[in-house]
Amino acid sequence: MRKLANTVALAALATGITTGAMATEWNVSVWGKPRAFTSHVEVLNEMLQEKTGGAFKLNISYGGLSSNKENLDGISIGAFEMAQFCAGYHEDKNPTLTVLELPFIGVNTLEEEVAVSQALYAHPAVAKDLGRWNARLLMPSPMPQYNIVGTGEVRDTVAKMDGMRVRATGGLGEAFKAVGAVPTSVTATETYNAMESGVVDTVSFAQHAHLAFRTIDQADWWTANLNPGTVNCPIVVNTDAYDALSDEERAALDSSIEPALAHYLEVYGEVLKKWDAVLAEREVTKVMFTEEELDKFRAVAAGPARAAWIEKMSAQGIPAQELVDLVDSTLADNR
Repeated sequence: MRKLANTVALAALATGITTGAMATEWNVSVWGKPRAFTSHVEVLNEMLQEKTGGAFKLNISYGGLSSNKENLDGISIGAFEMAQFCAGYHEDKNPTLTVLELPFIGVNTLEEEVAVSQALYAHPAVAKDLGRWNARLLMPSPMPQYNIVGTGEVRDTVAKMDGMRVRATGGLGEAFKAVGAVPTSVTATETYNAMESGVVDTVSFAQHAHLAFRTIDQADWWTANLNPGTVNCPIVVNTDAYDALSDEERAALDSSIEPALAHYLEVYGEVLKKWDAVLAEREVTKVMFTEEELDKFRAVAAGPARAAWIEKMSAQGIPAQELVDLVDSTLADNR
């Protein structure tokens, strides 16, 4: 009898029929360190384990699986099951998403950023675009409008931005280029060293990233109201991995997205409260652009950038005007 029991146990191990082997574990590639920007992924993991009794968990890696610019490539080959990336890192890989990185598109709040992102992610052209990488869009990482920290001369007019070396990606980089600045798209993790070595003298980030990547530690000044735009950084999953989930696991994942985003917004609210205190502590000058200067920036960067994006994407067979209209209508519907 004992021999039979041992034989059955060995057979079970060989076929993976054990409680441990039945658990579903997904590897998740993000970067930096745990922060507001990744808080929805962290709480998603907690909710999945709670809903499934520990049978579905996420192994979240901060830079150990891939570089942030290669996360979409890793998803495409199944190197890991979930990842975060920013559209501006590689426009050619995800052109449809870059509509949300156009300058001055009119998003005012994180809630509006969630709304326009989810509307865009649900569009068939966007799903097809990401489908080329075997990627399924899961949820956004909504961020407020970017602003810049800088060293040396305060850049408080459009004219003073001429020649400014700024870390800015995607549409934001194009916006700064339009006013004579010199944008560079170094990754977030490379930015502190780029600023320290003088490769850039200004950095465009949302507040959490200025804190997380310590660019605020080098700053002399901060633009409080430039608000040129932001980047779109979705969480995606490998389509094959998603399709392989059981009905119960898929339901646990899908039903956790909205609560995870709600948690993210709450955490980010605390970051914004902390920001002013950090500026005061480090004696960073708060720069306010006049409405006249902001209008100059918008005139040079907003309309031309949108027109150029529509022309470029339409030439690639992307329904560009339709995507722009979707953003506008979604914003109108949420106000």
